[in-house]
Amino acid sequence: MDQCVNVERELEKVLQKFSSYGQHCDRTLEELVEYTSGLKQEILQTSGEDPELPGTLTLVLSQCCKRVKDTVQKLASHHKDIHSSVSRVGKAIDKNLDSDLGSVGIEGCWQAESQQLLSEVMVEHFFRQGVLDVAEELCQEAGLCIDPTQKEPFVELNRILEALKLRDLRPALEWAVENREMLVAQNSSLEFKLHRLNFITLLMGGTANQREALQYAKNFQPFALNHQKDIQVLMGSLVYLRQGIENSPYVHLLDSTQWSDICDIFTRDACSLLGLSVDSPLSVSFSAGCVALPALINIKAVIEQRQCIGVWNQKDELPIEVDLGKKCWYHSVFACPILRQQTTDNNPPMKLVCGHIISKDALNKMINGSKLKCPYCPMEQVPADAKQIYF
Repeated sequence: MDQCVNVERELEKVLQKFSSYGQHCDRTLEELVEYTSGLKQEILQTSGEDPELPGTLTLVLSQCCKRVKDTVQKLASHHKDIHSSVSRVGKAIDKNLDSDLGSVGIEGCWQAESQQLLSEVMVEHFFRQGVLDVAEELCQEAGLCIDPTQKEPFVELNRILEALKLRDLRPALEWAVENREMLVAQNSSLEFKLHRLNFITLLMGGTANQREALQYAKNFQPFALNHQKDIQVLMGSLVYLRQGIENSPYVHLLDSTQWSDICDIFTRDACSLLGLSVDSPLSVSFSAGCVALPALINIKAVIEQRQCIGVWNQKDELPIEVDLGKKCWYHSVFACPILRQQTTDNNPPMKLVCGHIISKDALNKMINGSKLKCPYCPMEQVPADAKQIYF
């Protein structure tokens, strides 16, 4: 990240120079054109039909030519200075960004099976982005056989998202009503927020939409229990229709960011119903790789300098731990801190009363009579009080 900042700093310097040079160039040329135009007009008025110019005008004309020449030379000189700044950007890129990234890879990691898996992930990413023609072309070139039913949900989701970006709530509301039971099961507020946004759209129409807004408010009835305060605010805003919501205490209802928020909420809930992550696995992996790459380049250089053997091996692991930030924390695997073994369905993770988690096998081995002492606190407790954890 620091390397990108350094390059960006050099780039900003160049852009500022280009901007100031452009303004200076326009201003200088305008003054020069105005001066020469005035001189031309003066020559035409003075000379008349006499082809010979007076001595004074001849001197002024030679001074004008000299001024034009000097101006062009100065502008060219300033332009050369910008070229040197542009070359510094290239040097900053070469200095801060290592172009030889192949050295951090492991030979043979992209075998036939891995290559097919990568192609499938790329196809899913293109489906998510709505570029179906690119995904289908990749399927043909990679020899993948994708079930058409796998593509249909993404087609529908992208159609609804495109409508939301155009501020058309109808497709999203139809989808929410159709999947109401599943949305309620996962405590989603998507349908209410869609109705809320539609109601606000009616409010923006002023008193002309008052009756329609009151009629539409009946859609809030199923959500009265969980969204009582929000509904009260919406109904209270009706009092200010005549003077305009933008001139009332309810002006916050017109915040344009709620359209981008509704797109995020819809994407999250729709992906949850489909059993998918909100972010594309390819984009997550790419972001993680960008974060990990500088550390991997550094450790690779250290390994080569110290001539360490067997550290960068063919195992499915990295020689160092890379902190990817909380955004990339996943808990699909839990290793027992006592037995140092990964938990399984037969040996699941167990949460003790004190909050510490160990495996079931470790719990059984640490039982002393009818009591269990936590290996960390240590707090005595009843083994039966431990609860299984599901990641």
